[in-house]
Amino acid sequence: MHLDELDSFVHVARLGSFSAAADHLHISQPAMSKRIQSLESRLGVTLFDRLGKRVSLTPAGELLVGKATAMLDLSKDMERDVGNLAQSVSGRLSMATSHHIGLHRLAPALQAFTNAYPDAELDIQFEDSEVAHHMVRAGDIELAVVTLNPAGESEQPDLATQAVWHDPLCFVNSKPLPEAKTLDYLATLPCILPGPNTFTGRIVTERFASEGLALQPALSTNYLETISMLVSVGVGWSVLPRTMAGELHQLSPACAPITRTLGWVTHTKRTLSNSANAFLRVLAQYQSV
Repeated sequence: MHLDELDSFVHVARLGSFSAAADHLHISQPAMSKRIQSLESRLGVTLFDRLGKRVSLTPAGELLVGKATAMLDLSKDMERDVGNLAQSVSGRLSMATSHHIGLHRLAPALQAFTNAYPDAELDIQFEDSEVAHHMVRAGDIELAVVTLNPAGESEQPDLATQAVWHDPLCFVNSKPLPEAKTLDYLATLPCILPGPNTFTGRIVTERFASEGLALQPALSTNYLETISMLVSVGVGWSVLPRTMAGELHQLSPACAPITRTLGWVTHTKRTLSNSANAFLRVLAQYQSV
């Protein structure tokens, strides 16, 4: 079996569409159909039921998709391991980072890496930290530089993490609130927070929950820059990295400091490319934890 046929098959299975898979692989839809037909002919089975524009896996397709994915992963690992023997830092480094880290933390490390390794090609995707963790777990990217899961290994035994920066958070508002000296009082006021499924949102809501308090945000958005703007126009208070407080008024409720940890994430069973290892060595030079 040809790897390009298996790759096309897996993409159609994941996306549920010949045209979407063809677009993702940058080939024409007729070429995609030809690859699937060739694979079906080679195996002597029908892999997809075609119902209008949507396709679904047949029982034979369900059996093949797991084995095909494993074969493709093995092929990628083989290419990576053989390439690593050359010890050259070149080729594509696929990684993800959050918008906040990309804007406020990562630029010096990226500049140092590109200056030191001009033959390496950076493929950076900007994603929410939780999405980036999933992408590393699924093997879609080599590494992520994001907010780390506060639960640690208990929720992600298949992922390896390394702290790079401690990121202190602070309570902010558009104007001073002298009476905001307790979490109890803040919990009665409108607030703007990242979504409850985000690591940062969880860190904040769990701090209030530890005091028996529940928050009901007036608005929710995962973009910290958007939260800063909404706080500045008086929509509500929030919790932001101290580096983003700017001209906002910092509130000082009587509670232990809230902080989050930023760092890198890799898969425990994935062999990193030379480019990925070189980038992590550069990133370690900017570690402040």
